[in-house]
Amino acid sequence: MTLTDVTVTAFEPLTALPEQRLAIGQLRADVFAFAYPAEPPLSAEKESLELTQRMPNDRTEHVVVWDGGRAVAWGSLNYDTEQNTHLAHARLIVHPESRREGLGRALAASLEGVARREARRTVLFMTSDRQSGGEPFARLLGAEAALSTRQSRLELAAVDGELVQDWLRRPANDPYLLHTWAGPIPGEYLERMADMMMVMNTAPKGELEMDDWRVTPEMIRAWEAHAVESGEHHPLMAVEDTRSGEVVGYTDVLWRPERASIVYQGATAVRPSARGQGLGKWLKAAMLDYVAQHCPDARVIQTNNAEENAAMLGINVALGFKPWVAITEWQLRLK
Repeated sequence: MTLTDVTVTAFEPLTALPEQRLAIGQLRADVFAFAYPAEPPLSAEKESLELTQRMPNDRTEHVVVWDGGRAVAWGSLNYDTEQNTHLAHARLIVHPESRREGLGRALAASLEGVARREARRTVLFMTSDRQSGGEPFARLLGAEAALSTRQSRLELAAVDGELVQDWLRRPANDPYLLHTWAGPIPGEYLERMADMMMVMNTAPKGELEMDDWRVTPEMIRAWEAHAVESGEHHPLMAVEDTRSGEVVGYTDVLWRPERASIVYQGATAVRPSARGQGLGKWLKAAMLDYVAQHCPDARVIQTNNAEENAAMLGINVALGFKPWVAITEWQLRLK
């Protein structure tokens, strides 16, 4: 099959028929099951719901290859209208039964057209070693590897309880206060948390041509609303310096009731000015304790760290996290 034989269709989730959204959700679930056959399956319904969720100032354009009412390939290009306006993030998947037929190249060409129309000169996307064709396809497109990431897993049954208790101990008259929020961040902390989340800009970026991201209260509220809509549990812990009221560290995790055996670690960050006082270890240990109490079905915690991030990798390795998947973030410069 040649590229001219493939029909790529633009797709708008908000106006599409529910069965069309579900078909793409099923494709996403099928591709995941092929790459991770031993893992709890993804919910096609939840995957289709995610297609409709939007962030402030975000735009996402979708393209699909249909085989009747069945989606056999899907791609998206996401970009922010106010920040990093030179960038776009792409996703692209093809059903295992429909690979090597030119569908991926056709989708990539369509997404490149969108990127050029929006004057996005750099497109970022990820591959993993669980999809053997990802790296060759990235190189075929002319992309360059920009950041290597280690996806690690911690078997909760093997956690060293004494180590966790040691990390939970704080000195007498400790000026730091730990907050735990299982629901929306309280309004009086919203601005402070938005500022704290931007500390993640200090995480290694490798060769990625990316400016720092600005986090706003509106973005946080949108993330929270999406979690509620999806039925996800998304607890967050924050460390406040009681001397100033400044939030100096935070960590968050996420799990879905239908896949509660896997807890996903989101960010963990400590302000540079507050590092070296065990706050990162405290946050990690406190969240482990929280998960044990509130997600009894949890079997593993999964996290991603740039291979360059020696400090956070050191904490995770000490806890018992082991490499699970190798992820590469690629950068395609459009000429």
